Amino acid sequence: MAENLTDQESVRRQKMEELCAKGIDPFGHAYTRTHHSRQLQKLFGDKTKEELEEIGEHVSIAGRIMSKRRMGKIGFMHLLDRDGQIQVVVNKGTVGDDVYEIFKASDIGDIIGIEGAVVKTDSGELSVKAEKYTHLSKALRPLPEKFHGLTDKEERFRRRYVDLIMNEDARRIAFTRPKIIRSIQRYFDSKGLIEVETPVLNTILGGANARPFVTHHNTLDVDMYLRIATELPLKRLIVGGMEGVYEIGRLFRNEGMDTMHNPEFTTIEFYVAYSDMYGMMDMAEGMFETVATEVLGTTEITYQGKQISLKGPFKRVTMVDAIKEYSGVDFYHVNTDEEAIALAKEHGIELLEHEKNYGHVIEKFFDKYVEENLLQPTFVYSYPIEISPLAKKNAADPRFTDRFELFIDGHEYGNAFSELNDPIDQKARFQAQVDEKNKGNDEATEMDVDYIEALEYGLPPTGGMGIGIDRLVMLLTDADTIREVLLFPTMKPIGSSTVKRVGAAPQEKPEIIDFSNVEIEPLFEEQVDFETFSKSDFRVVKVKDCTAVPKSKKLLQFVLDDGTGTDRVILSGISEYYNPEELIGKTCVAIVNLPPRKMMGIDSCGMLISAVHSENGEEKLNLLMLDNRIPAGAKLY
Repeated sequence: MAENLTDQESVRRQKMEELCAKGIDPFGHAYTRTHHSRQLQKLFGDKTKEELEEIGEHVSIAGRIMSKRRMGKIGFMHLLDRDGQIQVVVNKGTVGDDVYEIFKASDIGDIIGIEGAVVKTDSGELSVKAEKYTHLSKALRPLPEKFHGLTDKEERFRRRYVDLIMNEDARRIAFTRPKIIRSIQRYFDSKGLIEVETPVLNTILGGANARPFVTHHNTLDVDMYLRIATELPLKRLIVGGMEGVYEIGRLFRNEGMDTMHNPEFTTIEFYVAYSDMYGMMDMAEGMFETVATEVLGTTEITYQGKQISLKGPFKRVTMVDAIKEYSGVDFYHVNTDEEAIALAKEHGIELLEHEKNYGHVIEKFFDKYVEENLLQPTFVYSYPIEISPLAKKNAADPRFTDRFELFIDGHEYGNAFSELNDPIDQKARFQAQVDEKNKGNDEATEMDVDYIEALEYGLPPTGGMGIGIDRLVMLLTDADTIREVLLFPTMKPIGSSTVKRVGAAPQEKPEIIDFSNVEIEPLFEEQVDFETFSKSDFRVVKVKDCTAVPKSKKLLQFVLDDGTGTDRVILSGISEYYNPEELIGKTCVAIVNLPPRKMMGIDSCGMLISAVHSENGEEKLNLLMLDNRIPAGAKLY
């Protein structure tokens, strides 16, 4: 089947054939360089034109043609290499007629090598005057238009290779990330910790509360999890006597995606024998301060327009005191689950069945009232035992644990414990997590018998902490989304809903749907008069954007076109049924004249219409979607 080429692509292929006719390989061979563009700027940028003529430095460079212009028998172009751009001057009298014709036929995006002298033009721009021109690789596709580049974020992330060519900021982040990771490694190495590697595939789910990815090992014929944490293997190494270990590695959590979350992400977890929660605070402060200083040269940064200091010491506050500061509720004076549940109801906090206890209510209060207010680095410690299955009980109040999280700009950057080393207590905590899983918490951990056995050999008092590398890179590069700091973030495949078929497809039989196990709510017996019903304004809306609401396990935030020309924001608790990305571009139905309702601090202006039923005892939900040919704002009758 013939390729559907644009005019530019056809012309470039013709030029490729012309190179072949001249005996030039369009996709050449290895090329030796002596310098990168930044080296040339550093070595010769401050030299005058006359000084460079006297020095007579000859270099070999290579890169991608990003701009090109000709003035008669002289041509100019800018080559892009790893470090930036450098100008090249091509003089027909120097390179000869044949080479100059190759230069004339070159396209933006082609990759070439240049050997020549370092000079400055009359305008004072540092350049390389070509003496030898080598074609290295033909670009068969044109780059995006120069001034607008690749501006669509979805396209930028899908085609990162083009983004890195066109977007200087993308290159800055890409090269800064490994500098941050190297700085982290140097810091922990200097503290005497040993870098280790632990398995990605596990048969037991543990170390965190998260929904896993599940795969199958064919040879062993067992289901396995991609790891959601590195904690338990690392603590086994502390039992084994390694005393101080750390691992920088990928974790995988089968959960929603938003500006702060990607299903696969990078963390560092570190564990130190004979330390505790407070030792981890000191080590985290030192790491943030050291990395910022080494990478940026300062601890005073600007993140998304906000001034943040990474200079220690950081603020330290208990979770209960923080809640009291921002909500007025003092949970130290709440003594029962029933009192806590009543307070949640009083403050409009919804609880799932497994959340109806003292610890989960405290967590919900913190999420609602405190988290978004923590701009400067803050250690929030003394977490409830119900949400801390691997942390040591607090000696003064056994309802709490010696656990803290580090918050910056309203987001969690690290999680740490005085590690639980009592195997009997640990087994009871694991069992409590199993009980939660049985109540419907699919993020609860499982019973890890081998880990309990390891503890029975004796784990010394230990401090441990995990820090999100991606979020730290976001912070230090001023990136507004995690996708900016991942070279290849998870994206929904284009056209994933279609299946290509080869040959003639057989006649498909109508799908037979079994509704025999469906249960629906009884119809309302109470009737409503037509005048009251007609006041509800049902409109067709188009989904312009959809993201998971940070810190919420249920809510999706929709940005909708309702036909008025002003975006409408509606929040809907359907995240367990839909991936946000798959809803973008859909046509739905909403009631648009409901009063705004604040949810997780966001005004929700209306309600999207869904169909709900039960099937085999499990609730099912379908967001009502219409034909895309129906325009936004169309009124339903």
